[in-house]
Amino acid sequence: MTTTYYIIIGISVLIFFSCFITVNQGTVAVITVFGKYRRIMSPGLNFKIPLIENVYKRISIQNRSVELEFQAITQDQANVYFKAMLLYAVVNQSEDIIKNVAFKFVDEKNFMQTLIRTIEGTIRSFVATKKQAEILGLRTEIVLEVKQHLDGTLENWGYHMIDIQLNDITFDEEIIKSMSKVVASSNLKAAAENEGQALLITKTKAAEAEGNAIKISASAEKDAAMMRGQGVALFREEVAKGMAAAAKEITDANMDASFLLFSMWTESIKHFAETGKGNVIFLDGSPEGMQKTMQQMMATNMMKEKK
Repeated sequence: MTTTYYIIIGISVLIFFSCFITVNQGTVAVITVFGKYRRIMSPGLNFKIPLIENVYKRISIQNRSVELEFQAITQDQANVYFKAMLLYAVVNQSEDIIKNVAFKFVDEKNFMQTLIRTIEGTIRSFVATKKQAEILGLRTEIVLEVKQHLDGTLENWGYHMIDIQLNDITFDEEIIKSMSKVVASSNLKAAAENEGQALLITKTKAAEAEGNAIKISASAEKDAAMMRGQGVALFREEVAKGMAAAAKEITDANMDASFLLFSMWTESIKHFAETGKGNVIFLDGSPEGMQKTMQQMMATNMMKEKK
């Protein structure tokens, strides 16, 4: 009798403790009664009817991710290899959503298989309408295409897609090599064009600078020639004024005009000697030479006076 008593007490204790169940934070528990949905348990300590209520499934409401690797074929029959990452979660903790998540698929494996095949099919359908040269520039368009076709389907299953990222897009080795050659040749062409433009600009600027230098030099030479001419004219004007004044003084002093010519002749010889700087100047310094020069100068002066 004592043994039976202890057995009954032990079974009672087990039944008592089985009335309580702990649900971890970030998850909910789906409860069934004889295989039929009954209710949802929230995180924390919960009470259930022992031997009647059963925990059918624990569903995580946290964000989940899955990595995908698959192949697609472009319109021009090029193989494209994708590596993607999908981030998704349960829509919310409402009863209808949790029931969808719990009972739409037999298990998690079947759900993941359907999800992955749906994404692959959407991307393959999109890629099949594009050429391989366009694929690398359509990363954003591919993501938008997947979101557009997958959002509604996932909501029917009780999930929503947070983000999808195409981490890697590659081609066959032969295509990669040919694309590298195309890029290299394009870069060489751009470099040659840039170098040609730089050379053209350099030569154009040099020609403009040379032209401007010639213009400045010509203008300076013109101004210098003009100033030299003005200087010579002023010099001659002053010489003429000085000779006129000297001739007037000689006339007023009743002296012979040839004295003025003699003085100019001697001053010229003196100037030649002082400023010759070692240059050889041949002059007829004899009295006959001086007399001949004086006669020529006086004849020139007399012709001017007659005019």
